[in-house]
Amino acid sequence: MNRTESIKLIKEVFEAPFNEDTFRRFTRELFNHYEEDESDFGKKGYYGAYIKAPYDHSIKSYKRVGKYFDPDKKEIDILIVEMKSGHSIERARSTQRNFIRNYLNFGRGNILRDAALVAFYSKDSPDWRFSYVKLEYTLKTKKIEFTSAKRSSYLVGLNEKSHTAQKQIFPLLENEEEIYLSNLEEAFSVEKVTKEFFEDYRSIYLKLKKLIDKKTKENEIIQDEFIKKNIDSSNFSKKLLGQMIFLYFLQKKGWLGVGRDEKGRFKKWGEGPKNFLERLWKKEYRTYNNFYNEVLEPLFYNTLAVENDDDYCGYFDCKIPFLNGGLFEPLNNFNWKEVKIPIDNDFFGELFKKFNIFNFTIKEDEPLDKDVAVDPEMLGIIFESLIEENERKSKGAFYTPRQIVHYMAQESIINFLDNKINYKVEYLTAGPHGQKDLLGKYVDPQKELFSEIHREIIPIKEIEDFVRNSENIFEMEYAAKDGLVKKYADEFKISEKIRTNAKLMDEALEGIKICDPAVGSAAFPVAILQIIVRLRRLLSIYTEEFDKTNYYELKKHTIQNSIYGVDIDPGAIEIAKLRLWLSLVVDEEVREKITPLPNLEFNIMQGNSLINKFLEIDFSSDRSDSLIASNTEKKAIKEFEKIRDELFNEAHIKSKKTLKNKIDEILIKLFKEEISEKKIEYKRRLKDIEY
Repeated sequence: MNRTESIKLIKEVFEAPFNEDTFRRFTRELFNHYEEDESDFGKKGYYGAYIKAPYDHSIKSYKRVGKYFDPDKKEIDILIVEMKSGHSIERARSTQRNFIRNYLNFGRGNILRDAALVAFYSKDSPDWRFSYVKLEYTLKTKKIEFTSAKRSSYLVGLNEKSHTAQKQIFPLLENEEEIYLSNLEEAFSVEKVTKEFFEDYRSIYLKLKKLIDKKTKENEIIQDEFIKKNIDSSNFSKKLLGQMIFLYFLQKKGWLGVGRDEKGRFKKWGEGPKNFLERLWKKEYRTYNNFYNEVLEPLFYNTLAVENDDDYCGYFDCKIPFLNGGLFEPLNNFNWKEVKIPIDNDFFGELFKKFNIFNFTIKEDEPLDKDVAVDPEMLGIIFESLIEENERKSKGAFYTPRQIVHYMAQESIINFLDNKINYKVEYLTAGPHGQKDLLGKYVDPQKELFSEIHREIIPIKEIEDFVRNSENIFEMEYAAKDGLVKKYADEFKISEKIRTNAKLMDEALEGIKICDPAVGSAAFPVAILQIIVRLRRLLSIYTEEFDKTNYYELKKHTIQNSIYGVDIDPGAIEIAKLRLWLSLVVDEEVREKITPLPNLEFNIMQGNSLINKFLEIDFSSDRSDSLIASNTEKKAIKEFEKIRDELFNEAHIKSKKTLKNKIDEILIKLFKEEISEKKIEYKRRLKDIEY
């Protein structure tokens, strides 16, 4: 096909609700030729009893359009899968992937297939998912082991753009030669999207920074405010673009600009326009002279950061949620009402033009399931890439690929659970003829000595299998209710000892503390967060707590009590908090009122972790607390923790400011320089405890 015909076909297929006829035409053009399935399976599809548990909760039917063999004799089946609801297209992702895994892995006709191209659609949804699924398998003594499948997808349809699909699939339509499996993998490459989006983002960032520099130089009022509030053009630009990116993700959930129905009643959350920002720009909600001063600043600081009755915003005459969290508060208390930065309207026109061609997904991708779209993980790449080359080494800012981060997070959790469950601390006894007497003069009789005793409750291999295979388990909302997770426990590598000790494991994960001393864009904390929440949700099946927990509440609890990070770069702190907020938003269900985002000021903090005074006191260790901290300091620490927990959920700006001031007073008192002699003693005793 020529270029014009190819692009027309891609738009016809990917910018409209699913249509089987156009999909068949598209796949015929894609492969040039393939063996069409003329059987009932290819024409009518399989329903009912052919859809086995646990997939039958989400999947209504499936059929095979045909099969294609590449020049290396790799079989690629072309499938159409109808989901029972549009909700399942987005939420039941692991069900979709595992259903195709089962199909490829001797699932039909006892044949091992290599890959599949699949259209997942629902009749009640204008959007659908076009996926490439490849089986990852190993052969041992002619026996297929439990395997996983990797999937890459385009979310397409009426609300989506086909720009990326045009760029990456067009070469295959234009090519008259036979397609290899590797060609399909290239067409579903996430890395290409990342590179293109970053190049556009960087050009926008540099243009905005230049504009801010120009306005600051021309206007002494802006210049004085920047100096007074310790603001520079770089961090101001990053903050503004971070706010815009967050809203691009948020409008995907239909949470912005929720209007009225034909009867004048407000629609439900989730029914807002998926292009709200573009409609603001086109003056559909109100007119303006300067888009930034008259639209964006009131949207950020008077709407998203301020609680309105029933979330109704009269300024824009629509519903917009109160989000809190600090993201939509002015940088360093910048006086936006009196100090105006008139950013040119044309700049935002260019921003929308560039951003609107991309597909955005709020879902944090995992190694087994990726969307060919802009996702939150890309924020880390952007953060690292915007740092000047000569600053990267001094700041230690280096991007780590998600596969490595995911592996590191798994290893950390596996070793934590092994140490927490399989090792017990036993203190040495004192007194006449006690264990300490054996050490004689080599030990201070006032010190508490202890040793770690190994007691294997759950073999580390079983813990490792459980952690690594947890992401392969079907959607637990469906599987748990029918007892399917329990039924297939052995296949899922959930050993009997894990089932028996589920409460012990859950308590260990509930009490875990992780601190990333160079948090960067929060890649490691987010990966840890995902694993903890997934494991605790799975363990709740065996602790009989499944119906009392959900992903959102587990994530919020874990972020509040377990996730901490420090970074010397203030830009990194903003990105890290943004990643954690997005991880919460993705699991927030549509309800009468959207839950405000938590405040993360004392979970993710700016500072130099190599010299930070917080490290001189171990806040989490009972031993150091009892040996080192004075009664006054113990009281201050408890007060700090109490106020910090209040601040985490505080929604009102004035109350937040009051709580922050209280915390500042405690920290100043706790770490004032006058206790320098005592700090030397702290360090000495901490060093003794290490030995």
